[in-house]
Amino acid sequence: MNVLAFDLGGSGGKVFLGQFDGHTIYLENVHRFENSPISINGALYWNIISIYQQMNIGIKKAIHITNDNIESLGIDTFSNDFVFIDSSGELLSPLRCYRDNRTQKYQQDIYNKISPKALYLLTGNQNASFNTLMQLAAMQQAGQSFILDNSHKMLFTPDLLINFLTDKFISEYTISSVSQMYSFKDKNWCNEILDTFKISKDLFGDLVEPGTIVGTTKESYNKQLQTKGFQVTAVCEHDTASAFLASICQSDCAIISSGTWALVGTEVSEPIITDESFKYNIANEGGYPGRHRLLRNVMGSWLIQEIREYYKNQSQDYSYAQLESLAVEAPPFVYLIDVDNLIFFSPGDMPEKISTYCMNIYGHAPKTIGELVRCIYESLAFKYRWTIEKLEQITCKPLPTINIVGGGSNSVLTCQFTANACNKPVIAGPSEATALGNILVQLIANKQISDINQGKNILQKSFPTQKFYPEDTRVWEEQYFRFKGLFNLD
Repeated sequence: MNVLAFDLGGSGGKVFLGQFDGHTIYLENVHRFENSPISINGALYWNIISIYQQMNIGIKKAIHITNDNIESLGIDTFSNDFVFIDSSGELLSPLRCYRDNRTQKYQQDIYNKISPKALYLLTGNQNASFNTLMQLAAMQQAGQSFILDNSHKMLFTPDLLINFLTDKFISEYTISSVSQMYSFKDKNWCNEILDTFKISKDLFGDLVEPGTIVGTTKESYNKQLQTKGFQVTAVCEHDTASAFLASICQSDCAIISSGTWALVGTEVSEPIITDESFKYNIANEGGYPGRHRLLRNVMGSWLIQEIREYYKNQSQDYSYAQLESLAVEAPPFVYLIDVDNLIFFSPGDMPEKISTYCMNIYGHAPKTIGELVRCIYESLAFKYRWTIEKLEQITCKPLPTINIVGGGSNSVLTCQFTANACNKPVIAGPSEATALGNILVQLIANKQISDINQGKNILQKSFPTQKFYPEDTRVWEEQYFRFKGLFNLD
């Protein structure tokens, strides 16, 4: 069976061809492209037209490779961002980027209507300026309520792309569940939140579970791509939900989906929404039926990506491998930072931001690229440990192993430092977890495999992983307590 997975991240997009012969999944990256927000008049946007074009380039390549024998397509992306459309599917708004600072400008006005704690207890979602609710409420504060009031639908990014292909209006469950407007208790949109912000429930498409076959590509699209067409399957459209599905862990473990963001979490049977989970801003996120994620966002490789971009603009194009080599040569534990400080959230001038931050703490700052990068890798590892400890505390269960999936699993430094900092073994891989989780759902929907556990077994046989064991644990233990003291982490 031939299926396609379109995986759109904050730094790039990929179209994968997944081929399943009944025993093994073969994965081919048929097309990839860069993706980054565009600044216009101080606001940040995604280029949705280019994203759509690039997705189609990849689909056309796969059609050629398979002699037009594609059976299904699934789409996953980052969460929270959306557009408004009219009843005929025409765009009524651009695709704003979640890193835009508009929500921070109006954050206090929004929380004056409903407190962060009330929002958390209603939804279980983390409180963050990038949440969909915060973006919608910021639009209202900015005098743009007329867009909400006069649009036919608001569609999340993957649902918009599905609409382009099928004319269907849906709101897939996993990506809806992290919008800060969904109630796990009611298994529907939260009326109290919608009423508070005067958001009509009619603005959303039909809620559908991952594994739902949405329909087939429309005739005009087939003609455009010169294909006989294929079905479109709603997968776990939130990329983190797809990535966690591809974790090879079959029992309790910590999972880190490592990409632009590092999503540090574990799977639980039911949401955990308590005063304690609110205190640490632990997010509840919906997954494939029968699965639920408890996690916390850590800034992830965003800082490294921004450093690469900074030096690239100065005609110094470092690869990730080169940056890691420079970090290995730098002295250890000279600079530690809280990677989740808001100063690092927005794009631009990341080395200068880190230098300023370090000057305020230490009175001096990294002088070399290696010192700068090592500072990030060590600090990320310590923040992973702190987050995993809070997850163990809240779930009342040990998480003895860490599975790092996604692009970060290719980084030896990330994996070894995480094992050292956490004093736990780290299993690295699969690296294309998001695409593989996407594909597993399509295979289940098409009755090629029976369930996720069977899918995990197939992935374990199809894609090798690497194991890292803790080293120099005494030194890392001492530095971890220094790290917690520096940033008042209890």
